[in-house]
Amino acid sequence: MKLPVMKSNEFDAGLFQKRIRKVQKRLKKGEILILFAATHKIRNRDVEYKFRQNSDFYYLTGIKEEDSIFVLTSDAVGMFCLPKDKEREIWTGIRLGKDKIKSMLDLDFTYDLNDWDKQKSAILIGNHTLYYFFGENPDRDRELLQECKNLSERAREGKFGPHRIEHPYFLHEERLIKSKEEIQILKNAAEITKFGHMRIMRESKPGLYEYELEALLEQEYLKYGSIGGGYGHIVASGKNACILHYVNNDDRLLDGDLVLVDSGAEWNYYTADVTRVFPVGKKFSDAQKTIYEVVLYAQKNAIRQSVTGIPFNEVHEKTVLFLADCLREMGFLKGNLDEILEKETYKKFYMHRTGHYLGMDVHDVGRYFIDGKSRPLKDGQVVTVEPGLYFDPSDDSIPKEFRGIGIRIEDDILINGKEPINLTESIPKEVSEIEALKS
Repeated sequence: MKLPVMKSNEFDAGLFQKRIRKVQKRLKKGEILILFAATHKIRNRDVEYKFRQNSDFYYLTGIKEEDSIFVLTSDAVGMFCLPKDKEREIWTGIRLGKDKIKSMLDLDFTYDLNDWDKQKSAILIGNHTLYYFFGENPDRDRELLQECKNLSERAREGKFGPHRIEHPYFLHEERLIKSKEEIQILKNAAEITKFGHMRIMRESKPGLYEYELEALLEQEYLKYGSIGGGYGHIVASGKNACILHYVNNDDRLLDGDLVLVDSGAEWNYYTADVTRVFPVGKKFSDAQKTIYEVVLYAQKNAIRQSVTGIPFNEVHEKTVLFLADCLREMGFLKGNLDEILEKETYKKFYMHRTGHYLGMDVHDVGRYFIDGKSRPLKDGQVVTVEPGLYFDPSDDSIPKEFRGIGIRIEDDILINGKEPINLTESIPKEVSEIEALKS
């Protein structure tokens, strides 16, 4: 399947204008939202990391240029952006410029970025509340705090600035529930991810290195218009699978070991997040298959439970209950189930959560608890379901055949009433499917 590639000149102005106006309606008189675009980050000396726009900034504006500043009040919307500069554009690419951006987004005002310092007081004056993602950029934090302080000292002039800074929770509430367009983008990301995972399942063999599988993933992702992985690839063979965020990816694949691959393609600013486990060779060992089947059953059950109205944390709690009971029955945990749960001894084998929100960010935005209670799932949310079991390779109390086994199985689930939709179910995960690919 050849997926459509989102080209740089395909800009859905109506989509972003609609989002801006929707968020604008949440603001009252005297409230202002300021968003800063991402900036280029230095990798070493004058070499920069590959640029990726801030998710919140892109969600509202669709603008991919660095260092821009978006300003929104109840009655005005504008942006400070990179100025047109022929010499700089020769080196780093064509800039949109303030006039084009104003037209694209139907803004009330635009300024060149170098006008920010002399305009920010006027932008903030008369607003009592500043909505801003405090803590993401210390330099910007200090700048805005200082400006608010400066304005507070002008009270005798009858002028004032923000005396309250709040997290723009309402923007993340908008991002939490995915539109039809967003769901389609996530489906595309999932489809690209499938090509990568299936290729490395087929091509893994003893003697290869983990980074060779990582390279195959990136090749498949890039081939279909993805920018690559939406997060660092985890390609963990053998005992490395017991390191949850293993990213070295530099060990040799050994016959008899498993490979845990946690990787998802990012397409048009939305990422998949998938984990699969498969043998380096052709077959699971009996011990590997035993643990794999337990985790797979837990995962399928958790997916079935991911329905509208269920508190998100309840899915995790039920998964813990099942896995703890299995570990007890297999002799890995001692005592009765209540004691195991109370003392959390299961965390020796299962130490992470069963899922998280997914979207533009792999750990996507949105509150998990409201008024101290786990938030019920809603239609249009996308979550991961990813139970696992990990057996410490250095723990002599574990039977030798199980030591170093790490299993996690993860899919991306669209909440849809009582019928959750698995966006990544076409990526093989049954033992028979995986071994058939390897034969």
